[in-house]
Formats: sequence, C-alpha cells, structure tokens
Amino acid sequence: MAKITKEAFGELKNGRLITLYTLENSGGMRARIMDYGARVQSLIVPDREGKSIDVALGYDDLKGYEADDKYFGAIVGRSVGRIAFGDLPIDDERYVLECNEGRNHLHGGSLGGYDKKVWAAEEKDGALVLRYLSPAGEGGYPGDLKLAVTYALSEKNEFVLSYEAEADGDTICNPSHHTYFNLEGFSSGSVLDHKIRIFAEKYTPTDNELIPDGRILLVEGTPLDFREMKEIGARIDAPFSQMRWAGGYDHNFVLDQTPAEEEARELGLGEDAACPVDYKMLYKLAHAYAEKTGIHMHAYTTQPGVQFYSGNHLDGVLAGKAGAAFAPRAGFTLEAQVFPDAVHHANFPQPLLRSGKKWQARTVFAFGLA
Repeated sequence: MAKITKEAFGELKNGRLITLYTLENSGGMRARIMDYGARVQSLIVPDREGKSIDVALGYDDLKGYEADDKYFGAIVGRSVGRIAFGDLPIDDERYVLECNEGRNHLHGGSLGGYDKKVWAAEEKDGALVLRYLSPAGEGGYPGDLKLAVTYALSEKNEFVLSYEAEADGDTICNPSHHTYFNLEGFSSGSVLDHKIRIFAEKYTPTDNELIPDGRILLVEGTPLDFREMKEIGARIDAPFSQMRWAGGYDHNFVLDQTPAEEEARELGLGEDAACPVDYKMLYKLAHAYAEKTGIHMHAYTTQPGVQFYSGNHLDGVLAGKAGAAFAPRAGFTLEAQVFPDAVHHANFPQPLLRSGKKWQARTVFAFGLA
C-alpha cells in the first residue's frame, strides 16, 4: 500500500489554501497531486541507473498553476476536447457552452473547467480520492454532476486513475487526465526522440479548427500510423493537412480495444493486492519508451479513444519546475476519452449520462525499465 503524506502548497488569490499530497511506494516511485485542479504536480520514477526522474511537466509553485492555460497535470472536464460552436444537443434541448477557443468549446471552458477548481480530498485505503460537485450551468452544462477521481499507486509502479460520476439531470460526462509526459525528465527538452505505439488502426480526422468531421479513417499510409513503435518526431512535420492544421499531433485515435490481460500478466502487473487492477476490464492504449533513460510507459484504459497531443502549443512563457522553459513538443499527453464533438456525430460513441445513472472509467499508466 502506498504511503501518503501531505504538505501546504500555497494560497490562491482568493485565499483558498491548497494541499499537495504525495503517494510513494517502496520502490521509490512517487506521485505528487494537489487538490487544485486534481493536478499531478510530479511523477517520479527510477531510470535504468537508479536515478529518480520526474517525468511530468509542471510548476514549482501554485502561482504557475493559477496562471497556467496549458492544463498541466489537470483533470479536465466536464468534457475533454472540443465541442463545435459550444453547441450541446441533448434530446430535444440545446445548451450553449462557453466558447473559450475561438468559436468552439474546449476542456470544459475557461470559467467552468475542472482544472481551476478546488477539489475535496480524502485519503482512503492508501489512495487519494478527489471529489468535485459541478453545479448545473457551470460552463453551460446541464445538471449537477458529482465526480470522484481516485489516484492510486501500486508496488508494481502502476499509476491508476479511477473515475466515478453521477448527475441529477441528463448531461454529458467525459473528463480526462492531462499530464504532459517526458520520459527523459521534465527539463530534458523535446520528446521527438521518444518512441511510441498507439493501439489504434483508425482515427477521427478534423477540419482546420481541429473539430472532427464525422469520418473514421484508417491510419495506414498517414503520419498517424503508430501501430508499431515509431519516433514521435519521425513524421511530425509531414506535408499532410491533418499535421499542418494541428501543428503536429493533436488527434483522437479510435482504440482497437485490444485486451490488456495477457500483456499485463507478462509484465507482472495487477499483482498488488493493496492496489487491485483488473486488466480483464482494460484495453491497450499505448506504449512509450525513452532510450536515454530506459523508461517504458504502458497505458491501458476502459475508454474508446485517446487524444495524442505532442505539446505543439507549449510556449515557454511561464517558468516551469527548476526554471525549465517548456517549449513546443517538450511533452506529450495521452488523454483517454470518448471522441471529441461526439454529440454532433451519431456514429461516434456518446458521452451522454442520464439522470441518476452512474458512470465509471479507469486509466492506468504502468512504468518499467528496458
């Protein structure tokens, strides 16, 4: 069972005090998580030489997170990704969401987004449970939504995120996690030399505003083909419209729903009784690797899609941890999700949550060495 400690992390401009919680296993892996935005502030894993490497981009102090507009380490929602024109149709009703990216809605909005909210924290059975009540009308969404996110850390270096939600009115529920990973360390620079495999034969192409156009296409023959391990930077600047519009990778991949159980068994995962993970319920999401450190990251999820983002719009304006300047492509995200703008495409899985019904999801990031 992970050991949990806590410390003061600072005071928001409105006077709210923020706490930083540290989950640590016996192997020295540590996850630091705050109750502001339910954000991961650091994720420390050993490299092949036994050195502790912080693989999560972020800030040293609370001021950085208050000013942050890149969602470092946050839980984003009520719906991750973009919704065209801020238009949310549910049955015969239409709701107007905050448009915070031009004429579109992104990550729950700048006012209603969960990344800027203070969550209620509880330590429970060696895990950290963070809860937030999103009131009806926040960001424009209907219905009060109760959301709980549980962070757990196993002795096998599995970082486990479990979601539960319930609403008192029909709404949509599609939160996700937005840590930027760099498996060479947060201050090491570009992730273009990282290798990654994404378990997806298909993706959802977008228009030039990064809104899915409703099609589901094969990745074969495109720079989005990561069915085998490839360097992130190998084709990131290819003359392909999808890459030009996004400035790199910022695309939803349709996961193949490849069962995770066999691979997890081979890697020795799911064996910590104090942090149980049932891999029979999970699918393979991705496998990332950094040669310089020897760190592998295997990701698994219950969700149907993942947004792979190569940090194209990081700008280095705010000083990160230890003064690091996070330039474009200094980190990548793997945002497990229902597809963006699904509410406008009946052929996509839908994020609709009916009144009184419960929603659950889980994503696991498992770390190991070559």
